Amino acid sequence: MKTIRRLIYVEVLKAVAFVTLGFLSLFFFFDFVDELQSIGKPDSLNYGPAQALVYVTLLIPSHLYELLPITVLIGSIFVMARLAQSSEYTILRTSGLGPWRALRTLLLLGIGFVMLTFAIGDYVAPASERTGQLLKAKYQGVYSLAGNTGAWLKEKRGNVSFAVNVLSIDRKGTLKSPRIFEFDDNGYISTQIVASSARIDNGHWMLTDVEEQKYDTRSSADQARIATTKIPQLNWPTTLTAEMVSVALLRPDRMGTIDLFDYIRHLDANGQTAQRYEIEFWRKVFYPLSCLVMVVLALPFAYLHFRQAGITTYVFGGVMIGISFFLLNNVFGYLGNLSNWSPWLTAAAPGMIYSVMSLTAFSWLVLRR
Repeated sequence: MKTIRRLIYVEVLKAVAFVTLGFLSLFFFFDFVDELQSIGKPDSLNYGPAQALVYVTLLIPSHLYELLPITVLIGSIFVMARLAQSSEYTILRTSGLGPWRALRTLLLLGIGFVMLTFAIGDYVAPASERTGQLLKAKYQGVYSLAGNTGAWLKEKRGNVSFAVNVLSIDRKGTLKSPRIFEFDDNGYISTQIVASSARIDNGHWMLTDVEEQKYDTRSSADQARIATTKIPQLNWPTTLTAEMVSVALLRPDRMGTIDLFDYIRHLDANGQTAQRYEIEFWRKVFYPLSCLVMVVLALPFAYLHFRQAGITTYVFGGVMIGISFFLLNNVFGYLGNLSNWSPWLTAAAPGMIYSVMSLTAFSWLVLRR
């Protein structure tokens, strides 16, 4: 059995590595072409082809994390189909490789892919993504991943609450165009603070070039007024740290599991909705397990007969199944966020659907036939 396992493992690893290399090369080319439009702009004259190549290279771990379940499926299907086409798998079956032993062999290999996917998605990809964004900020001057409106954070102090908007953060950790809205115990806005920049220190923000507006709208309409004060610098005490701002500016699918869990607790403590981040948290938990589903889904291809269709047809079918899984995973994420579905069920649903498909195919093609 050691010889059989070695044969299957080596062939699957070689096929998965080849398919993964092909997909990563394709994504690398597309990313580099997309970055060409940022080269030579007036605000990023130092951002040249060499810097773009380094930045695109640092995006490879994120693509690898997304592609691994798909490439595991395609590589495993190719190996199983090729062994069946050359009758090698028939010889392995006569040598004692029964269905359950074959399933156990592939599951052990799948566990290795699960661990690899988890390590890349939780440690390598987030660190590489942050390094790439900081590198880009070094030559372009601005680090912002939350869109044109920036990131929003919330903080409570007793009966008073604050809503904070940060447009972006530069490579030195300076916040650009922060806005702070203070609300009283009845939910009415009482103060708005707008600054050109801010530095985060322990327990406070040092705001620069500040315009403070105090709203007195609780009186009668004739007495309502807005008092505006300009201050060169303002020390604003807060519990919002630089890590929280960085996490808010970072896309949730590029965060680690621990960072997501801590940020969800922060959102819950301040009465903010955490549905999107909870879905991404559970996707981080369940997504690596999809590698197990993929290897089980590939096993029935070893029991097919290739009299009417060639191996290319089945490999193409594997590609379509992998793409459909990727699309379904994203669709369920958006639907769960819009429809307020249970986060763990939203994240687990694609894997559960494909698990049923793989077990059905295994029962029909392997056990009954």
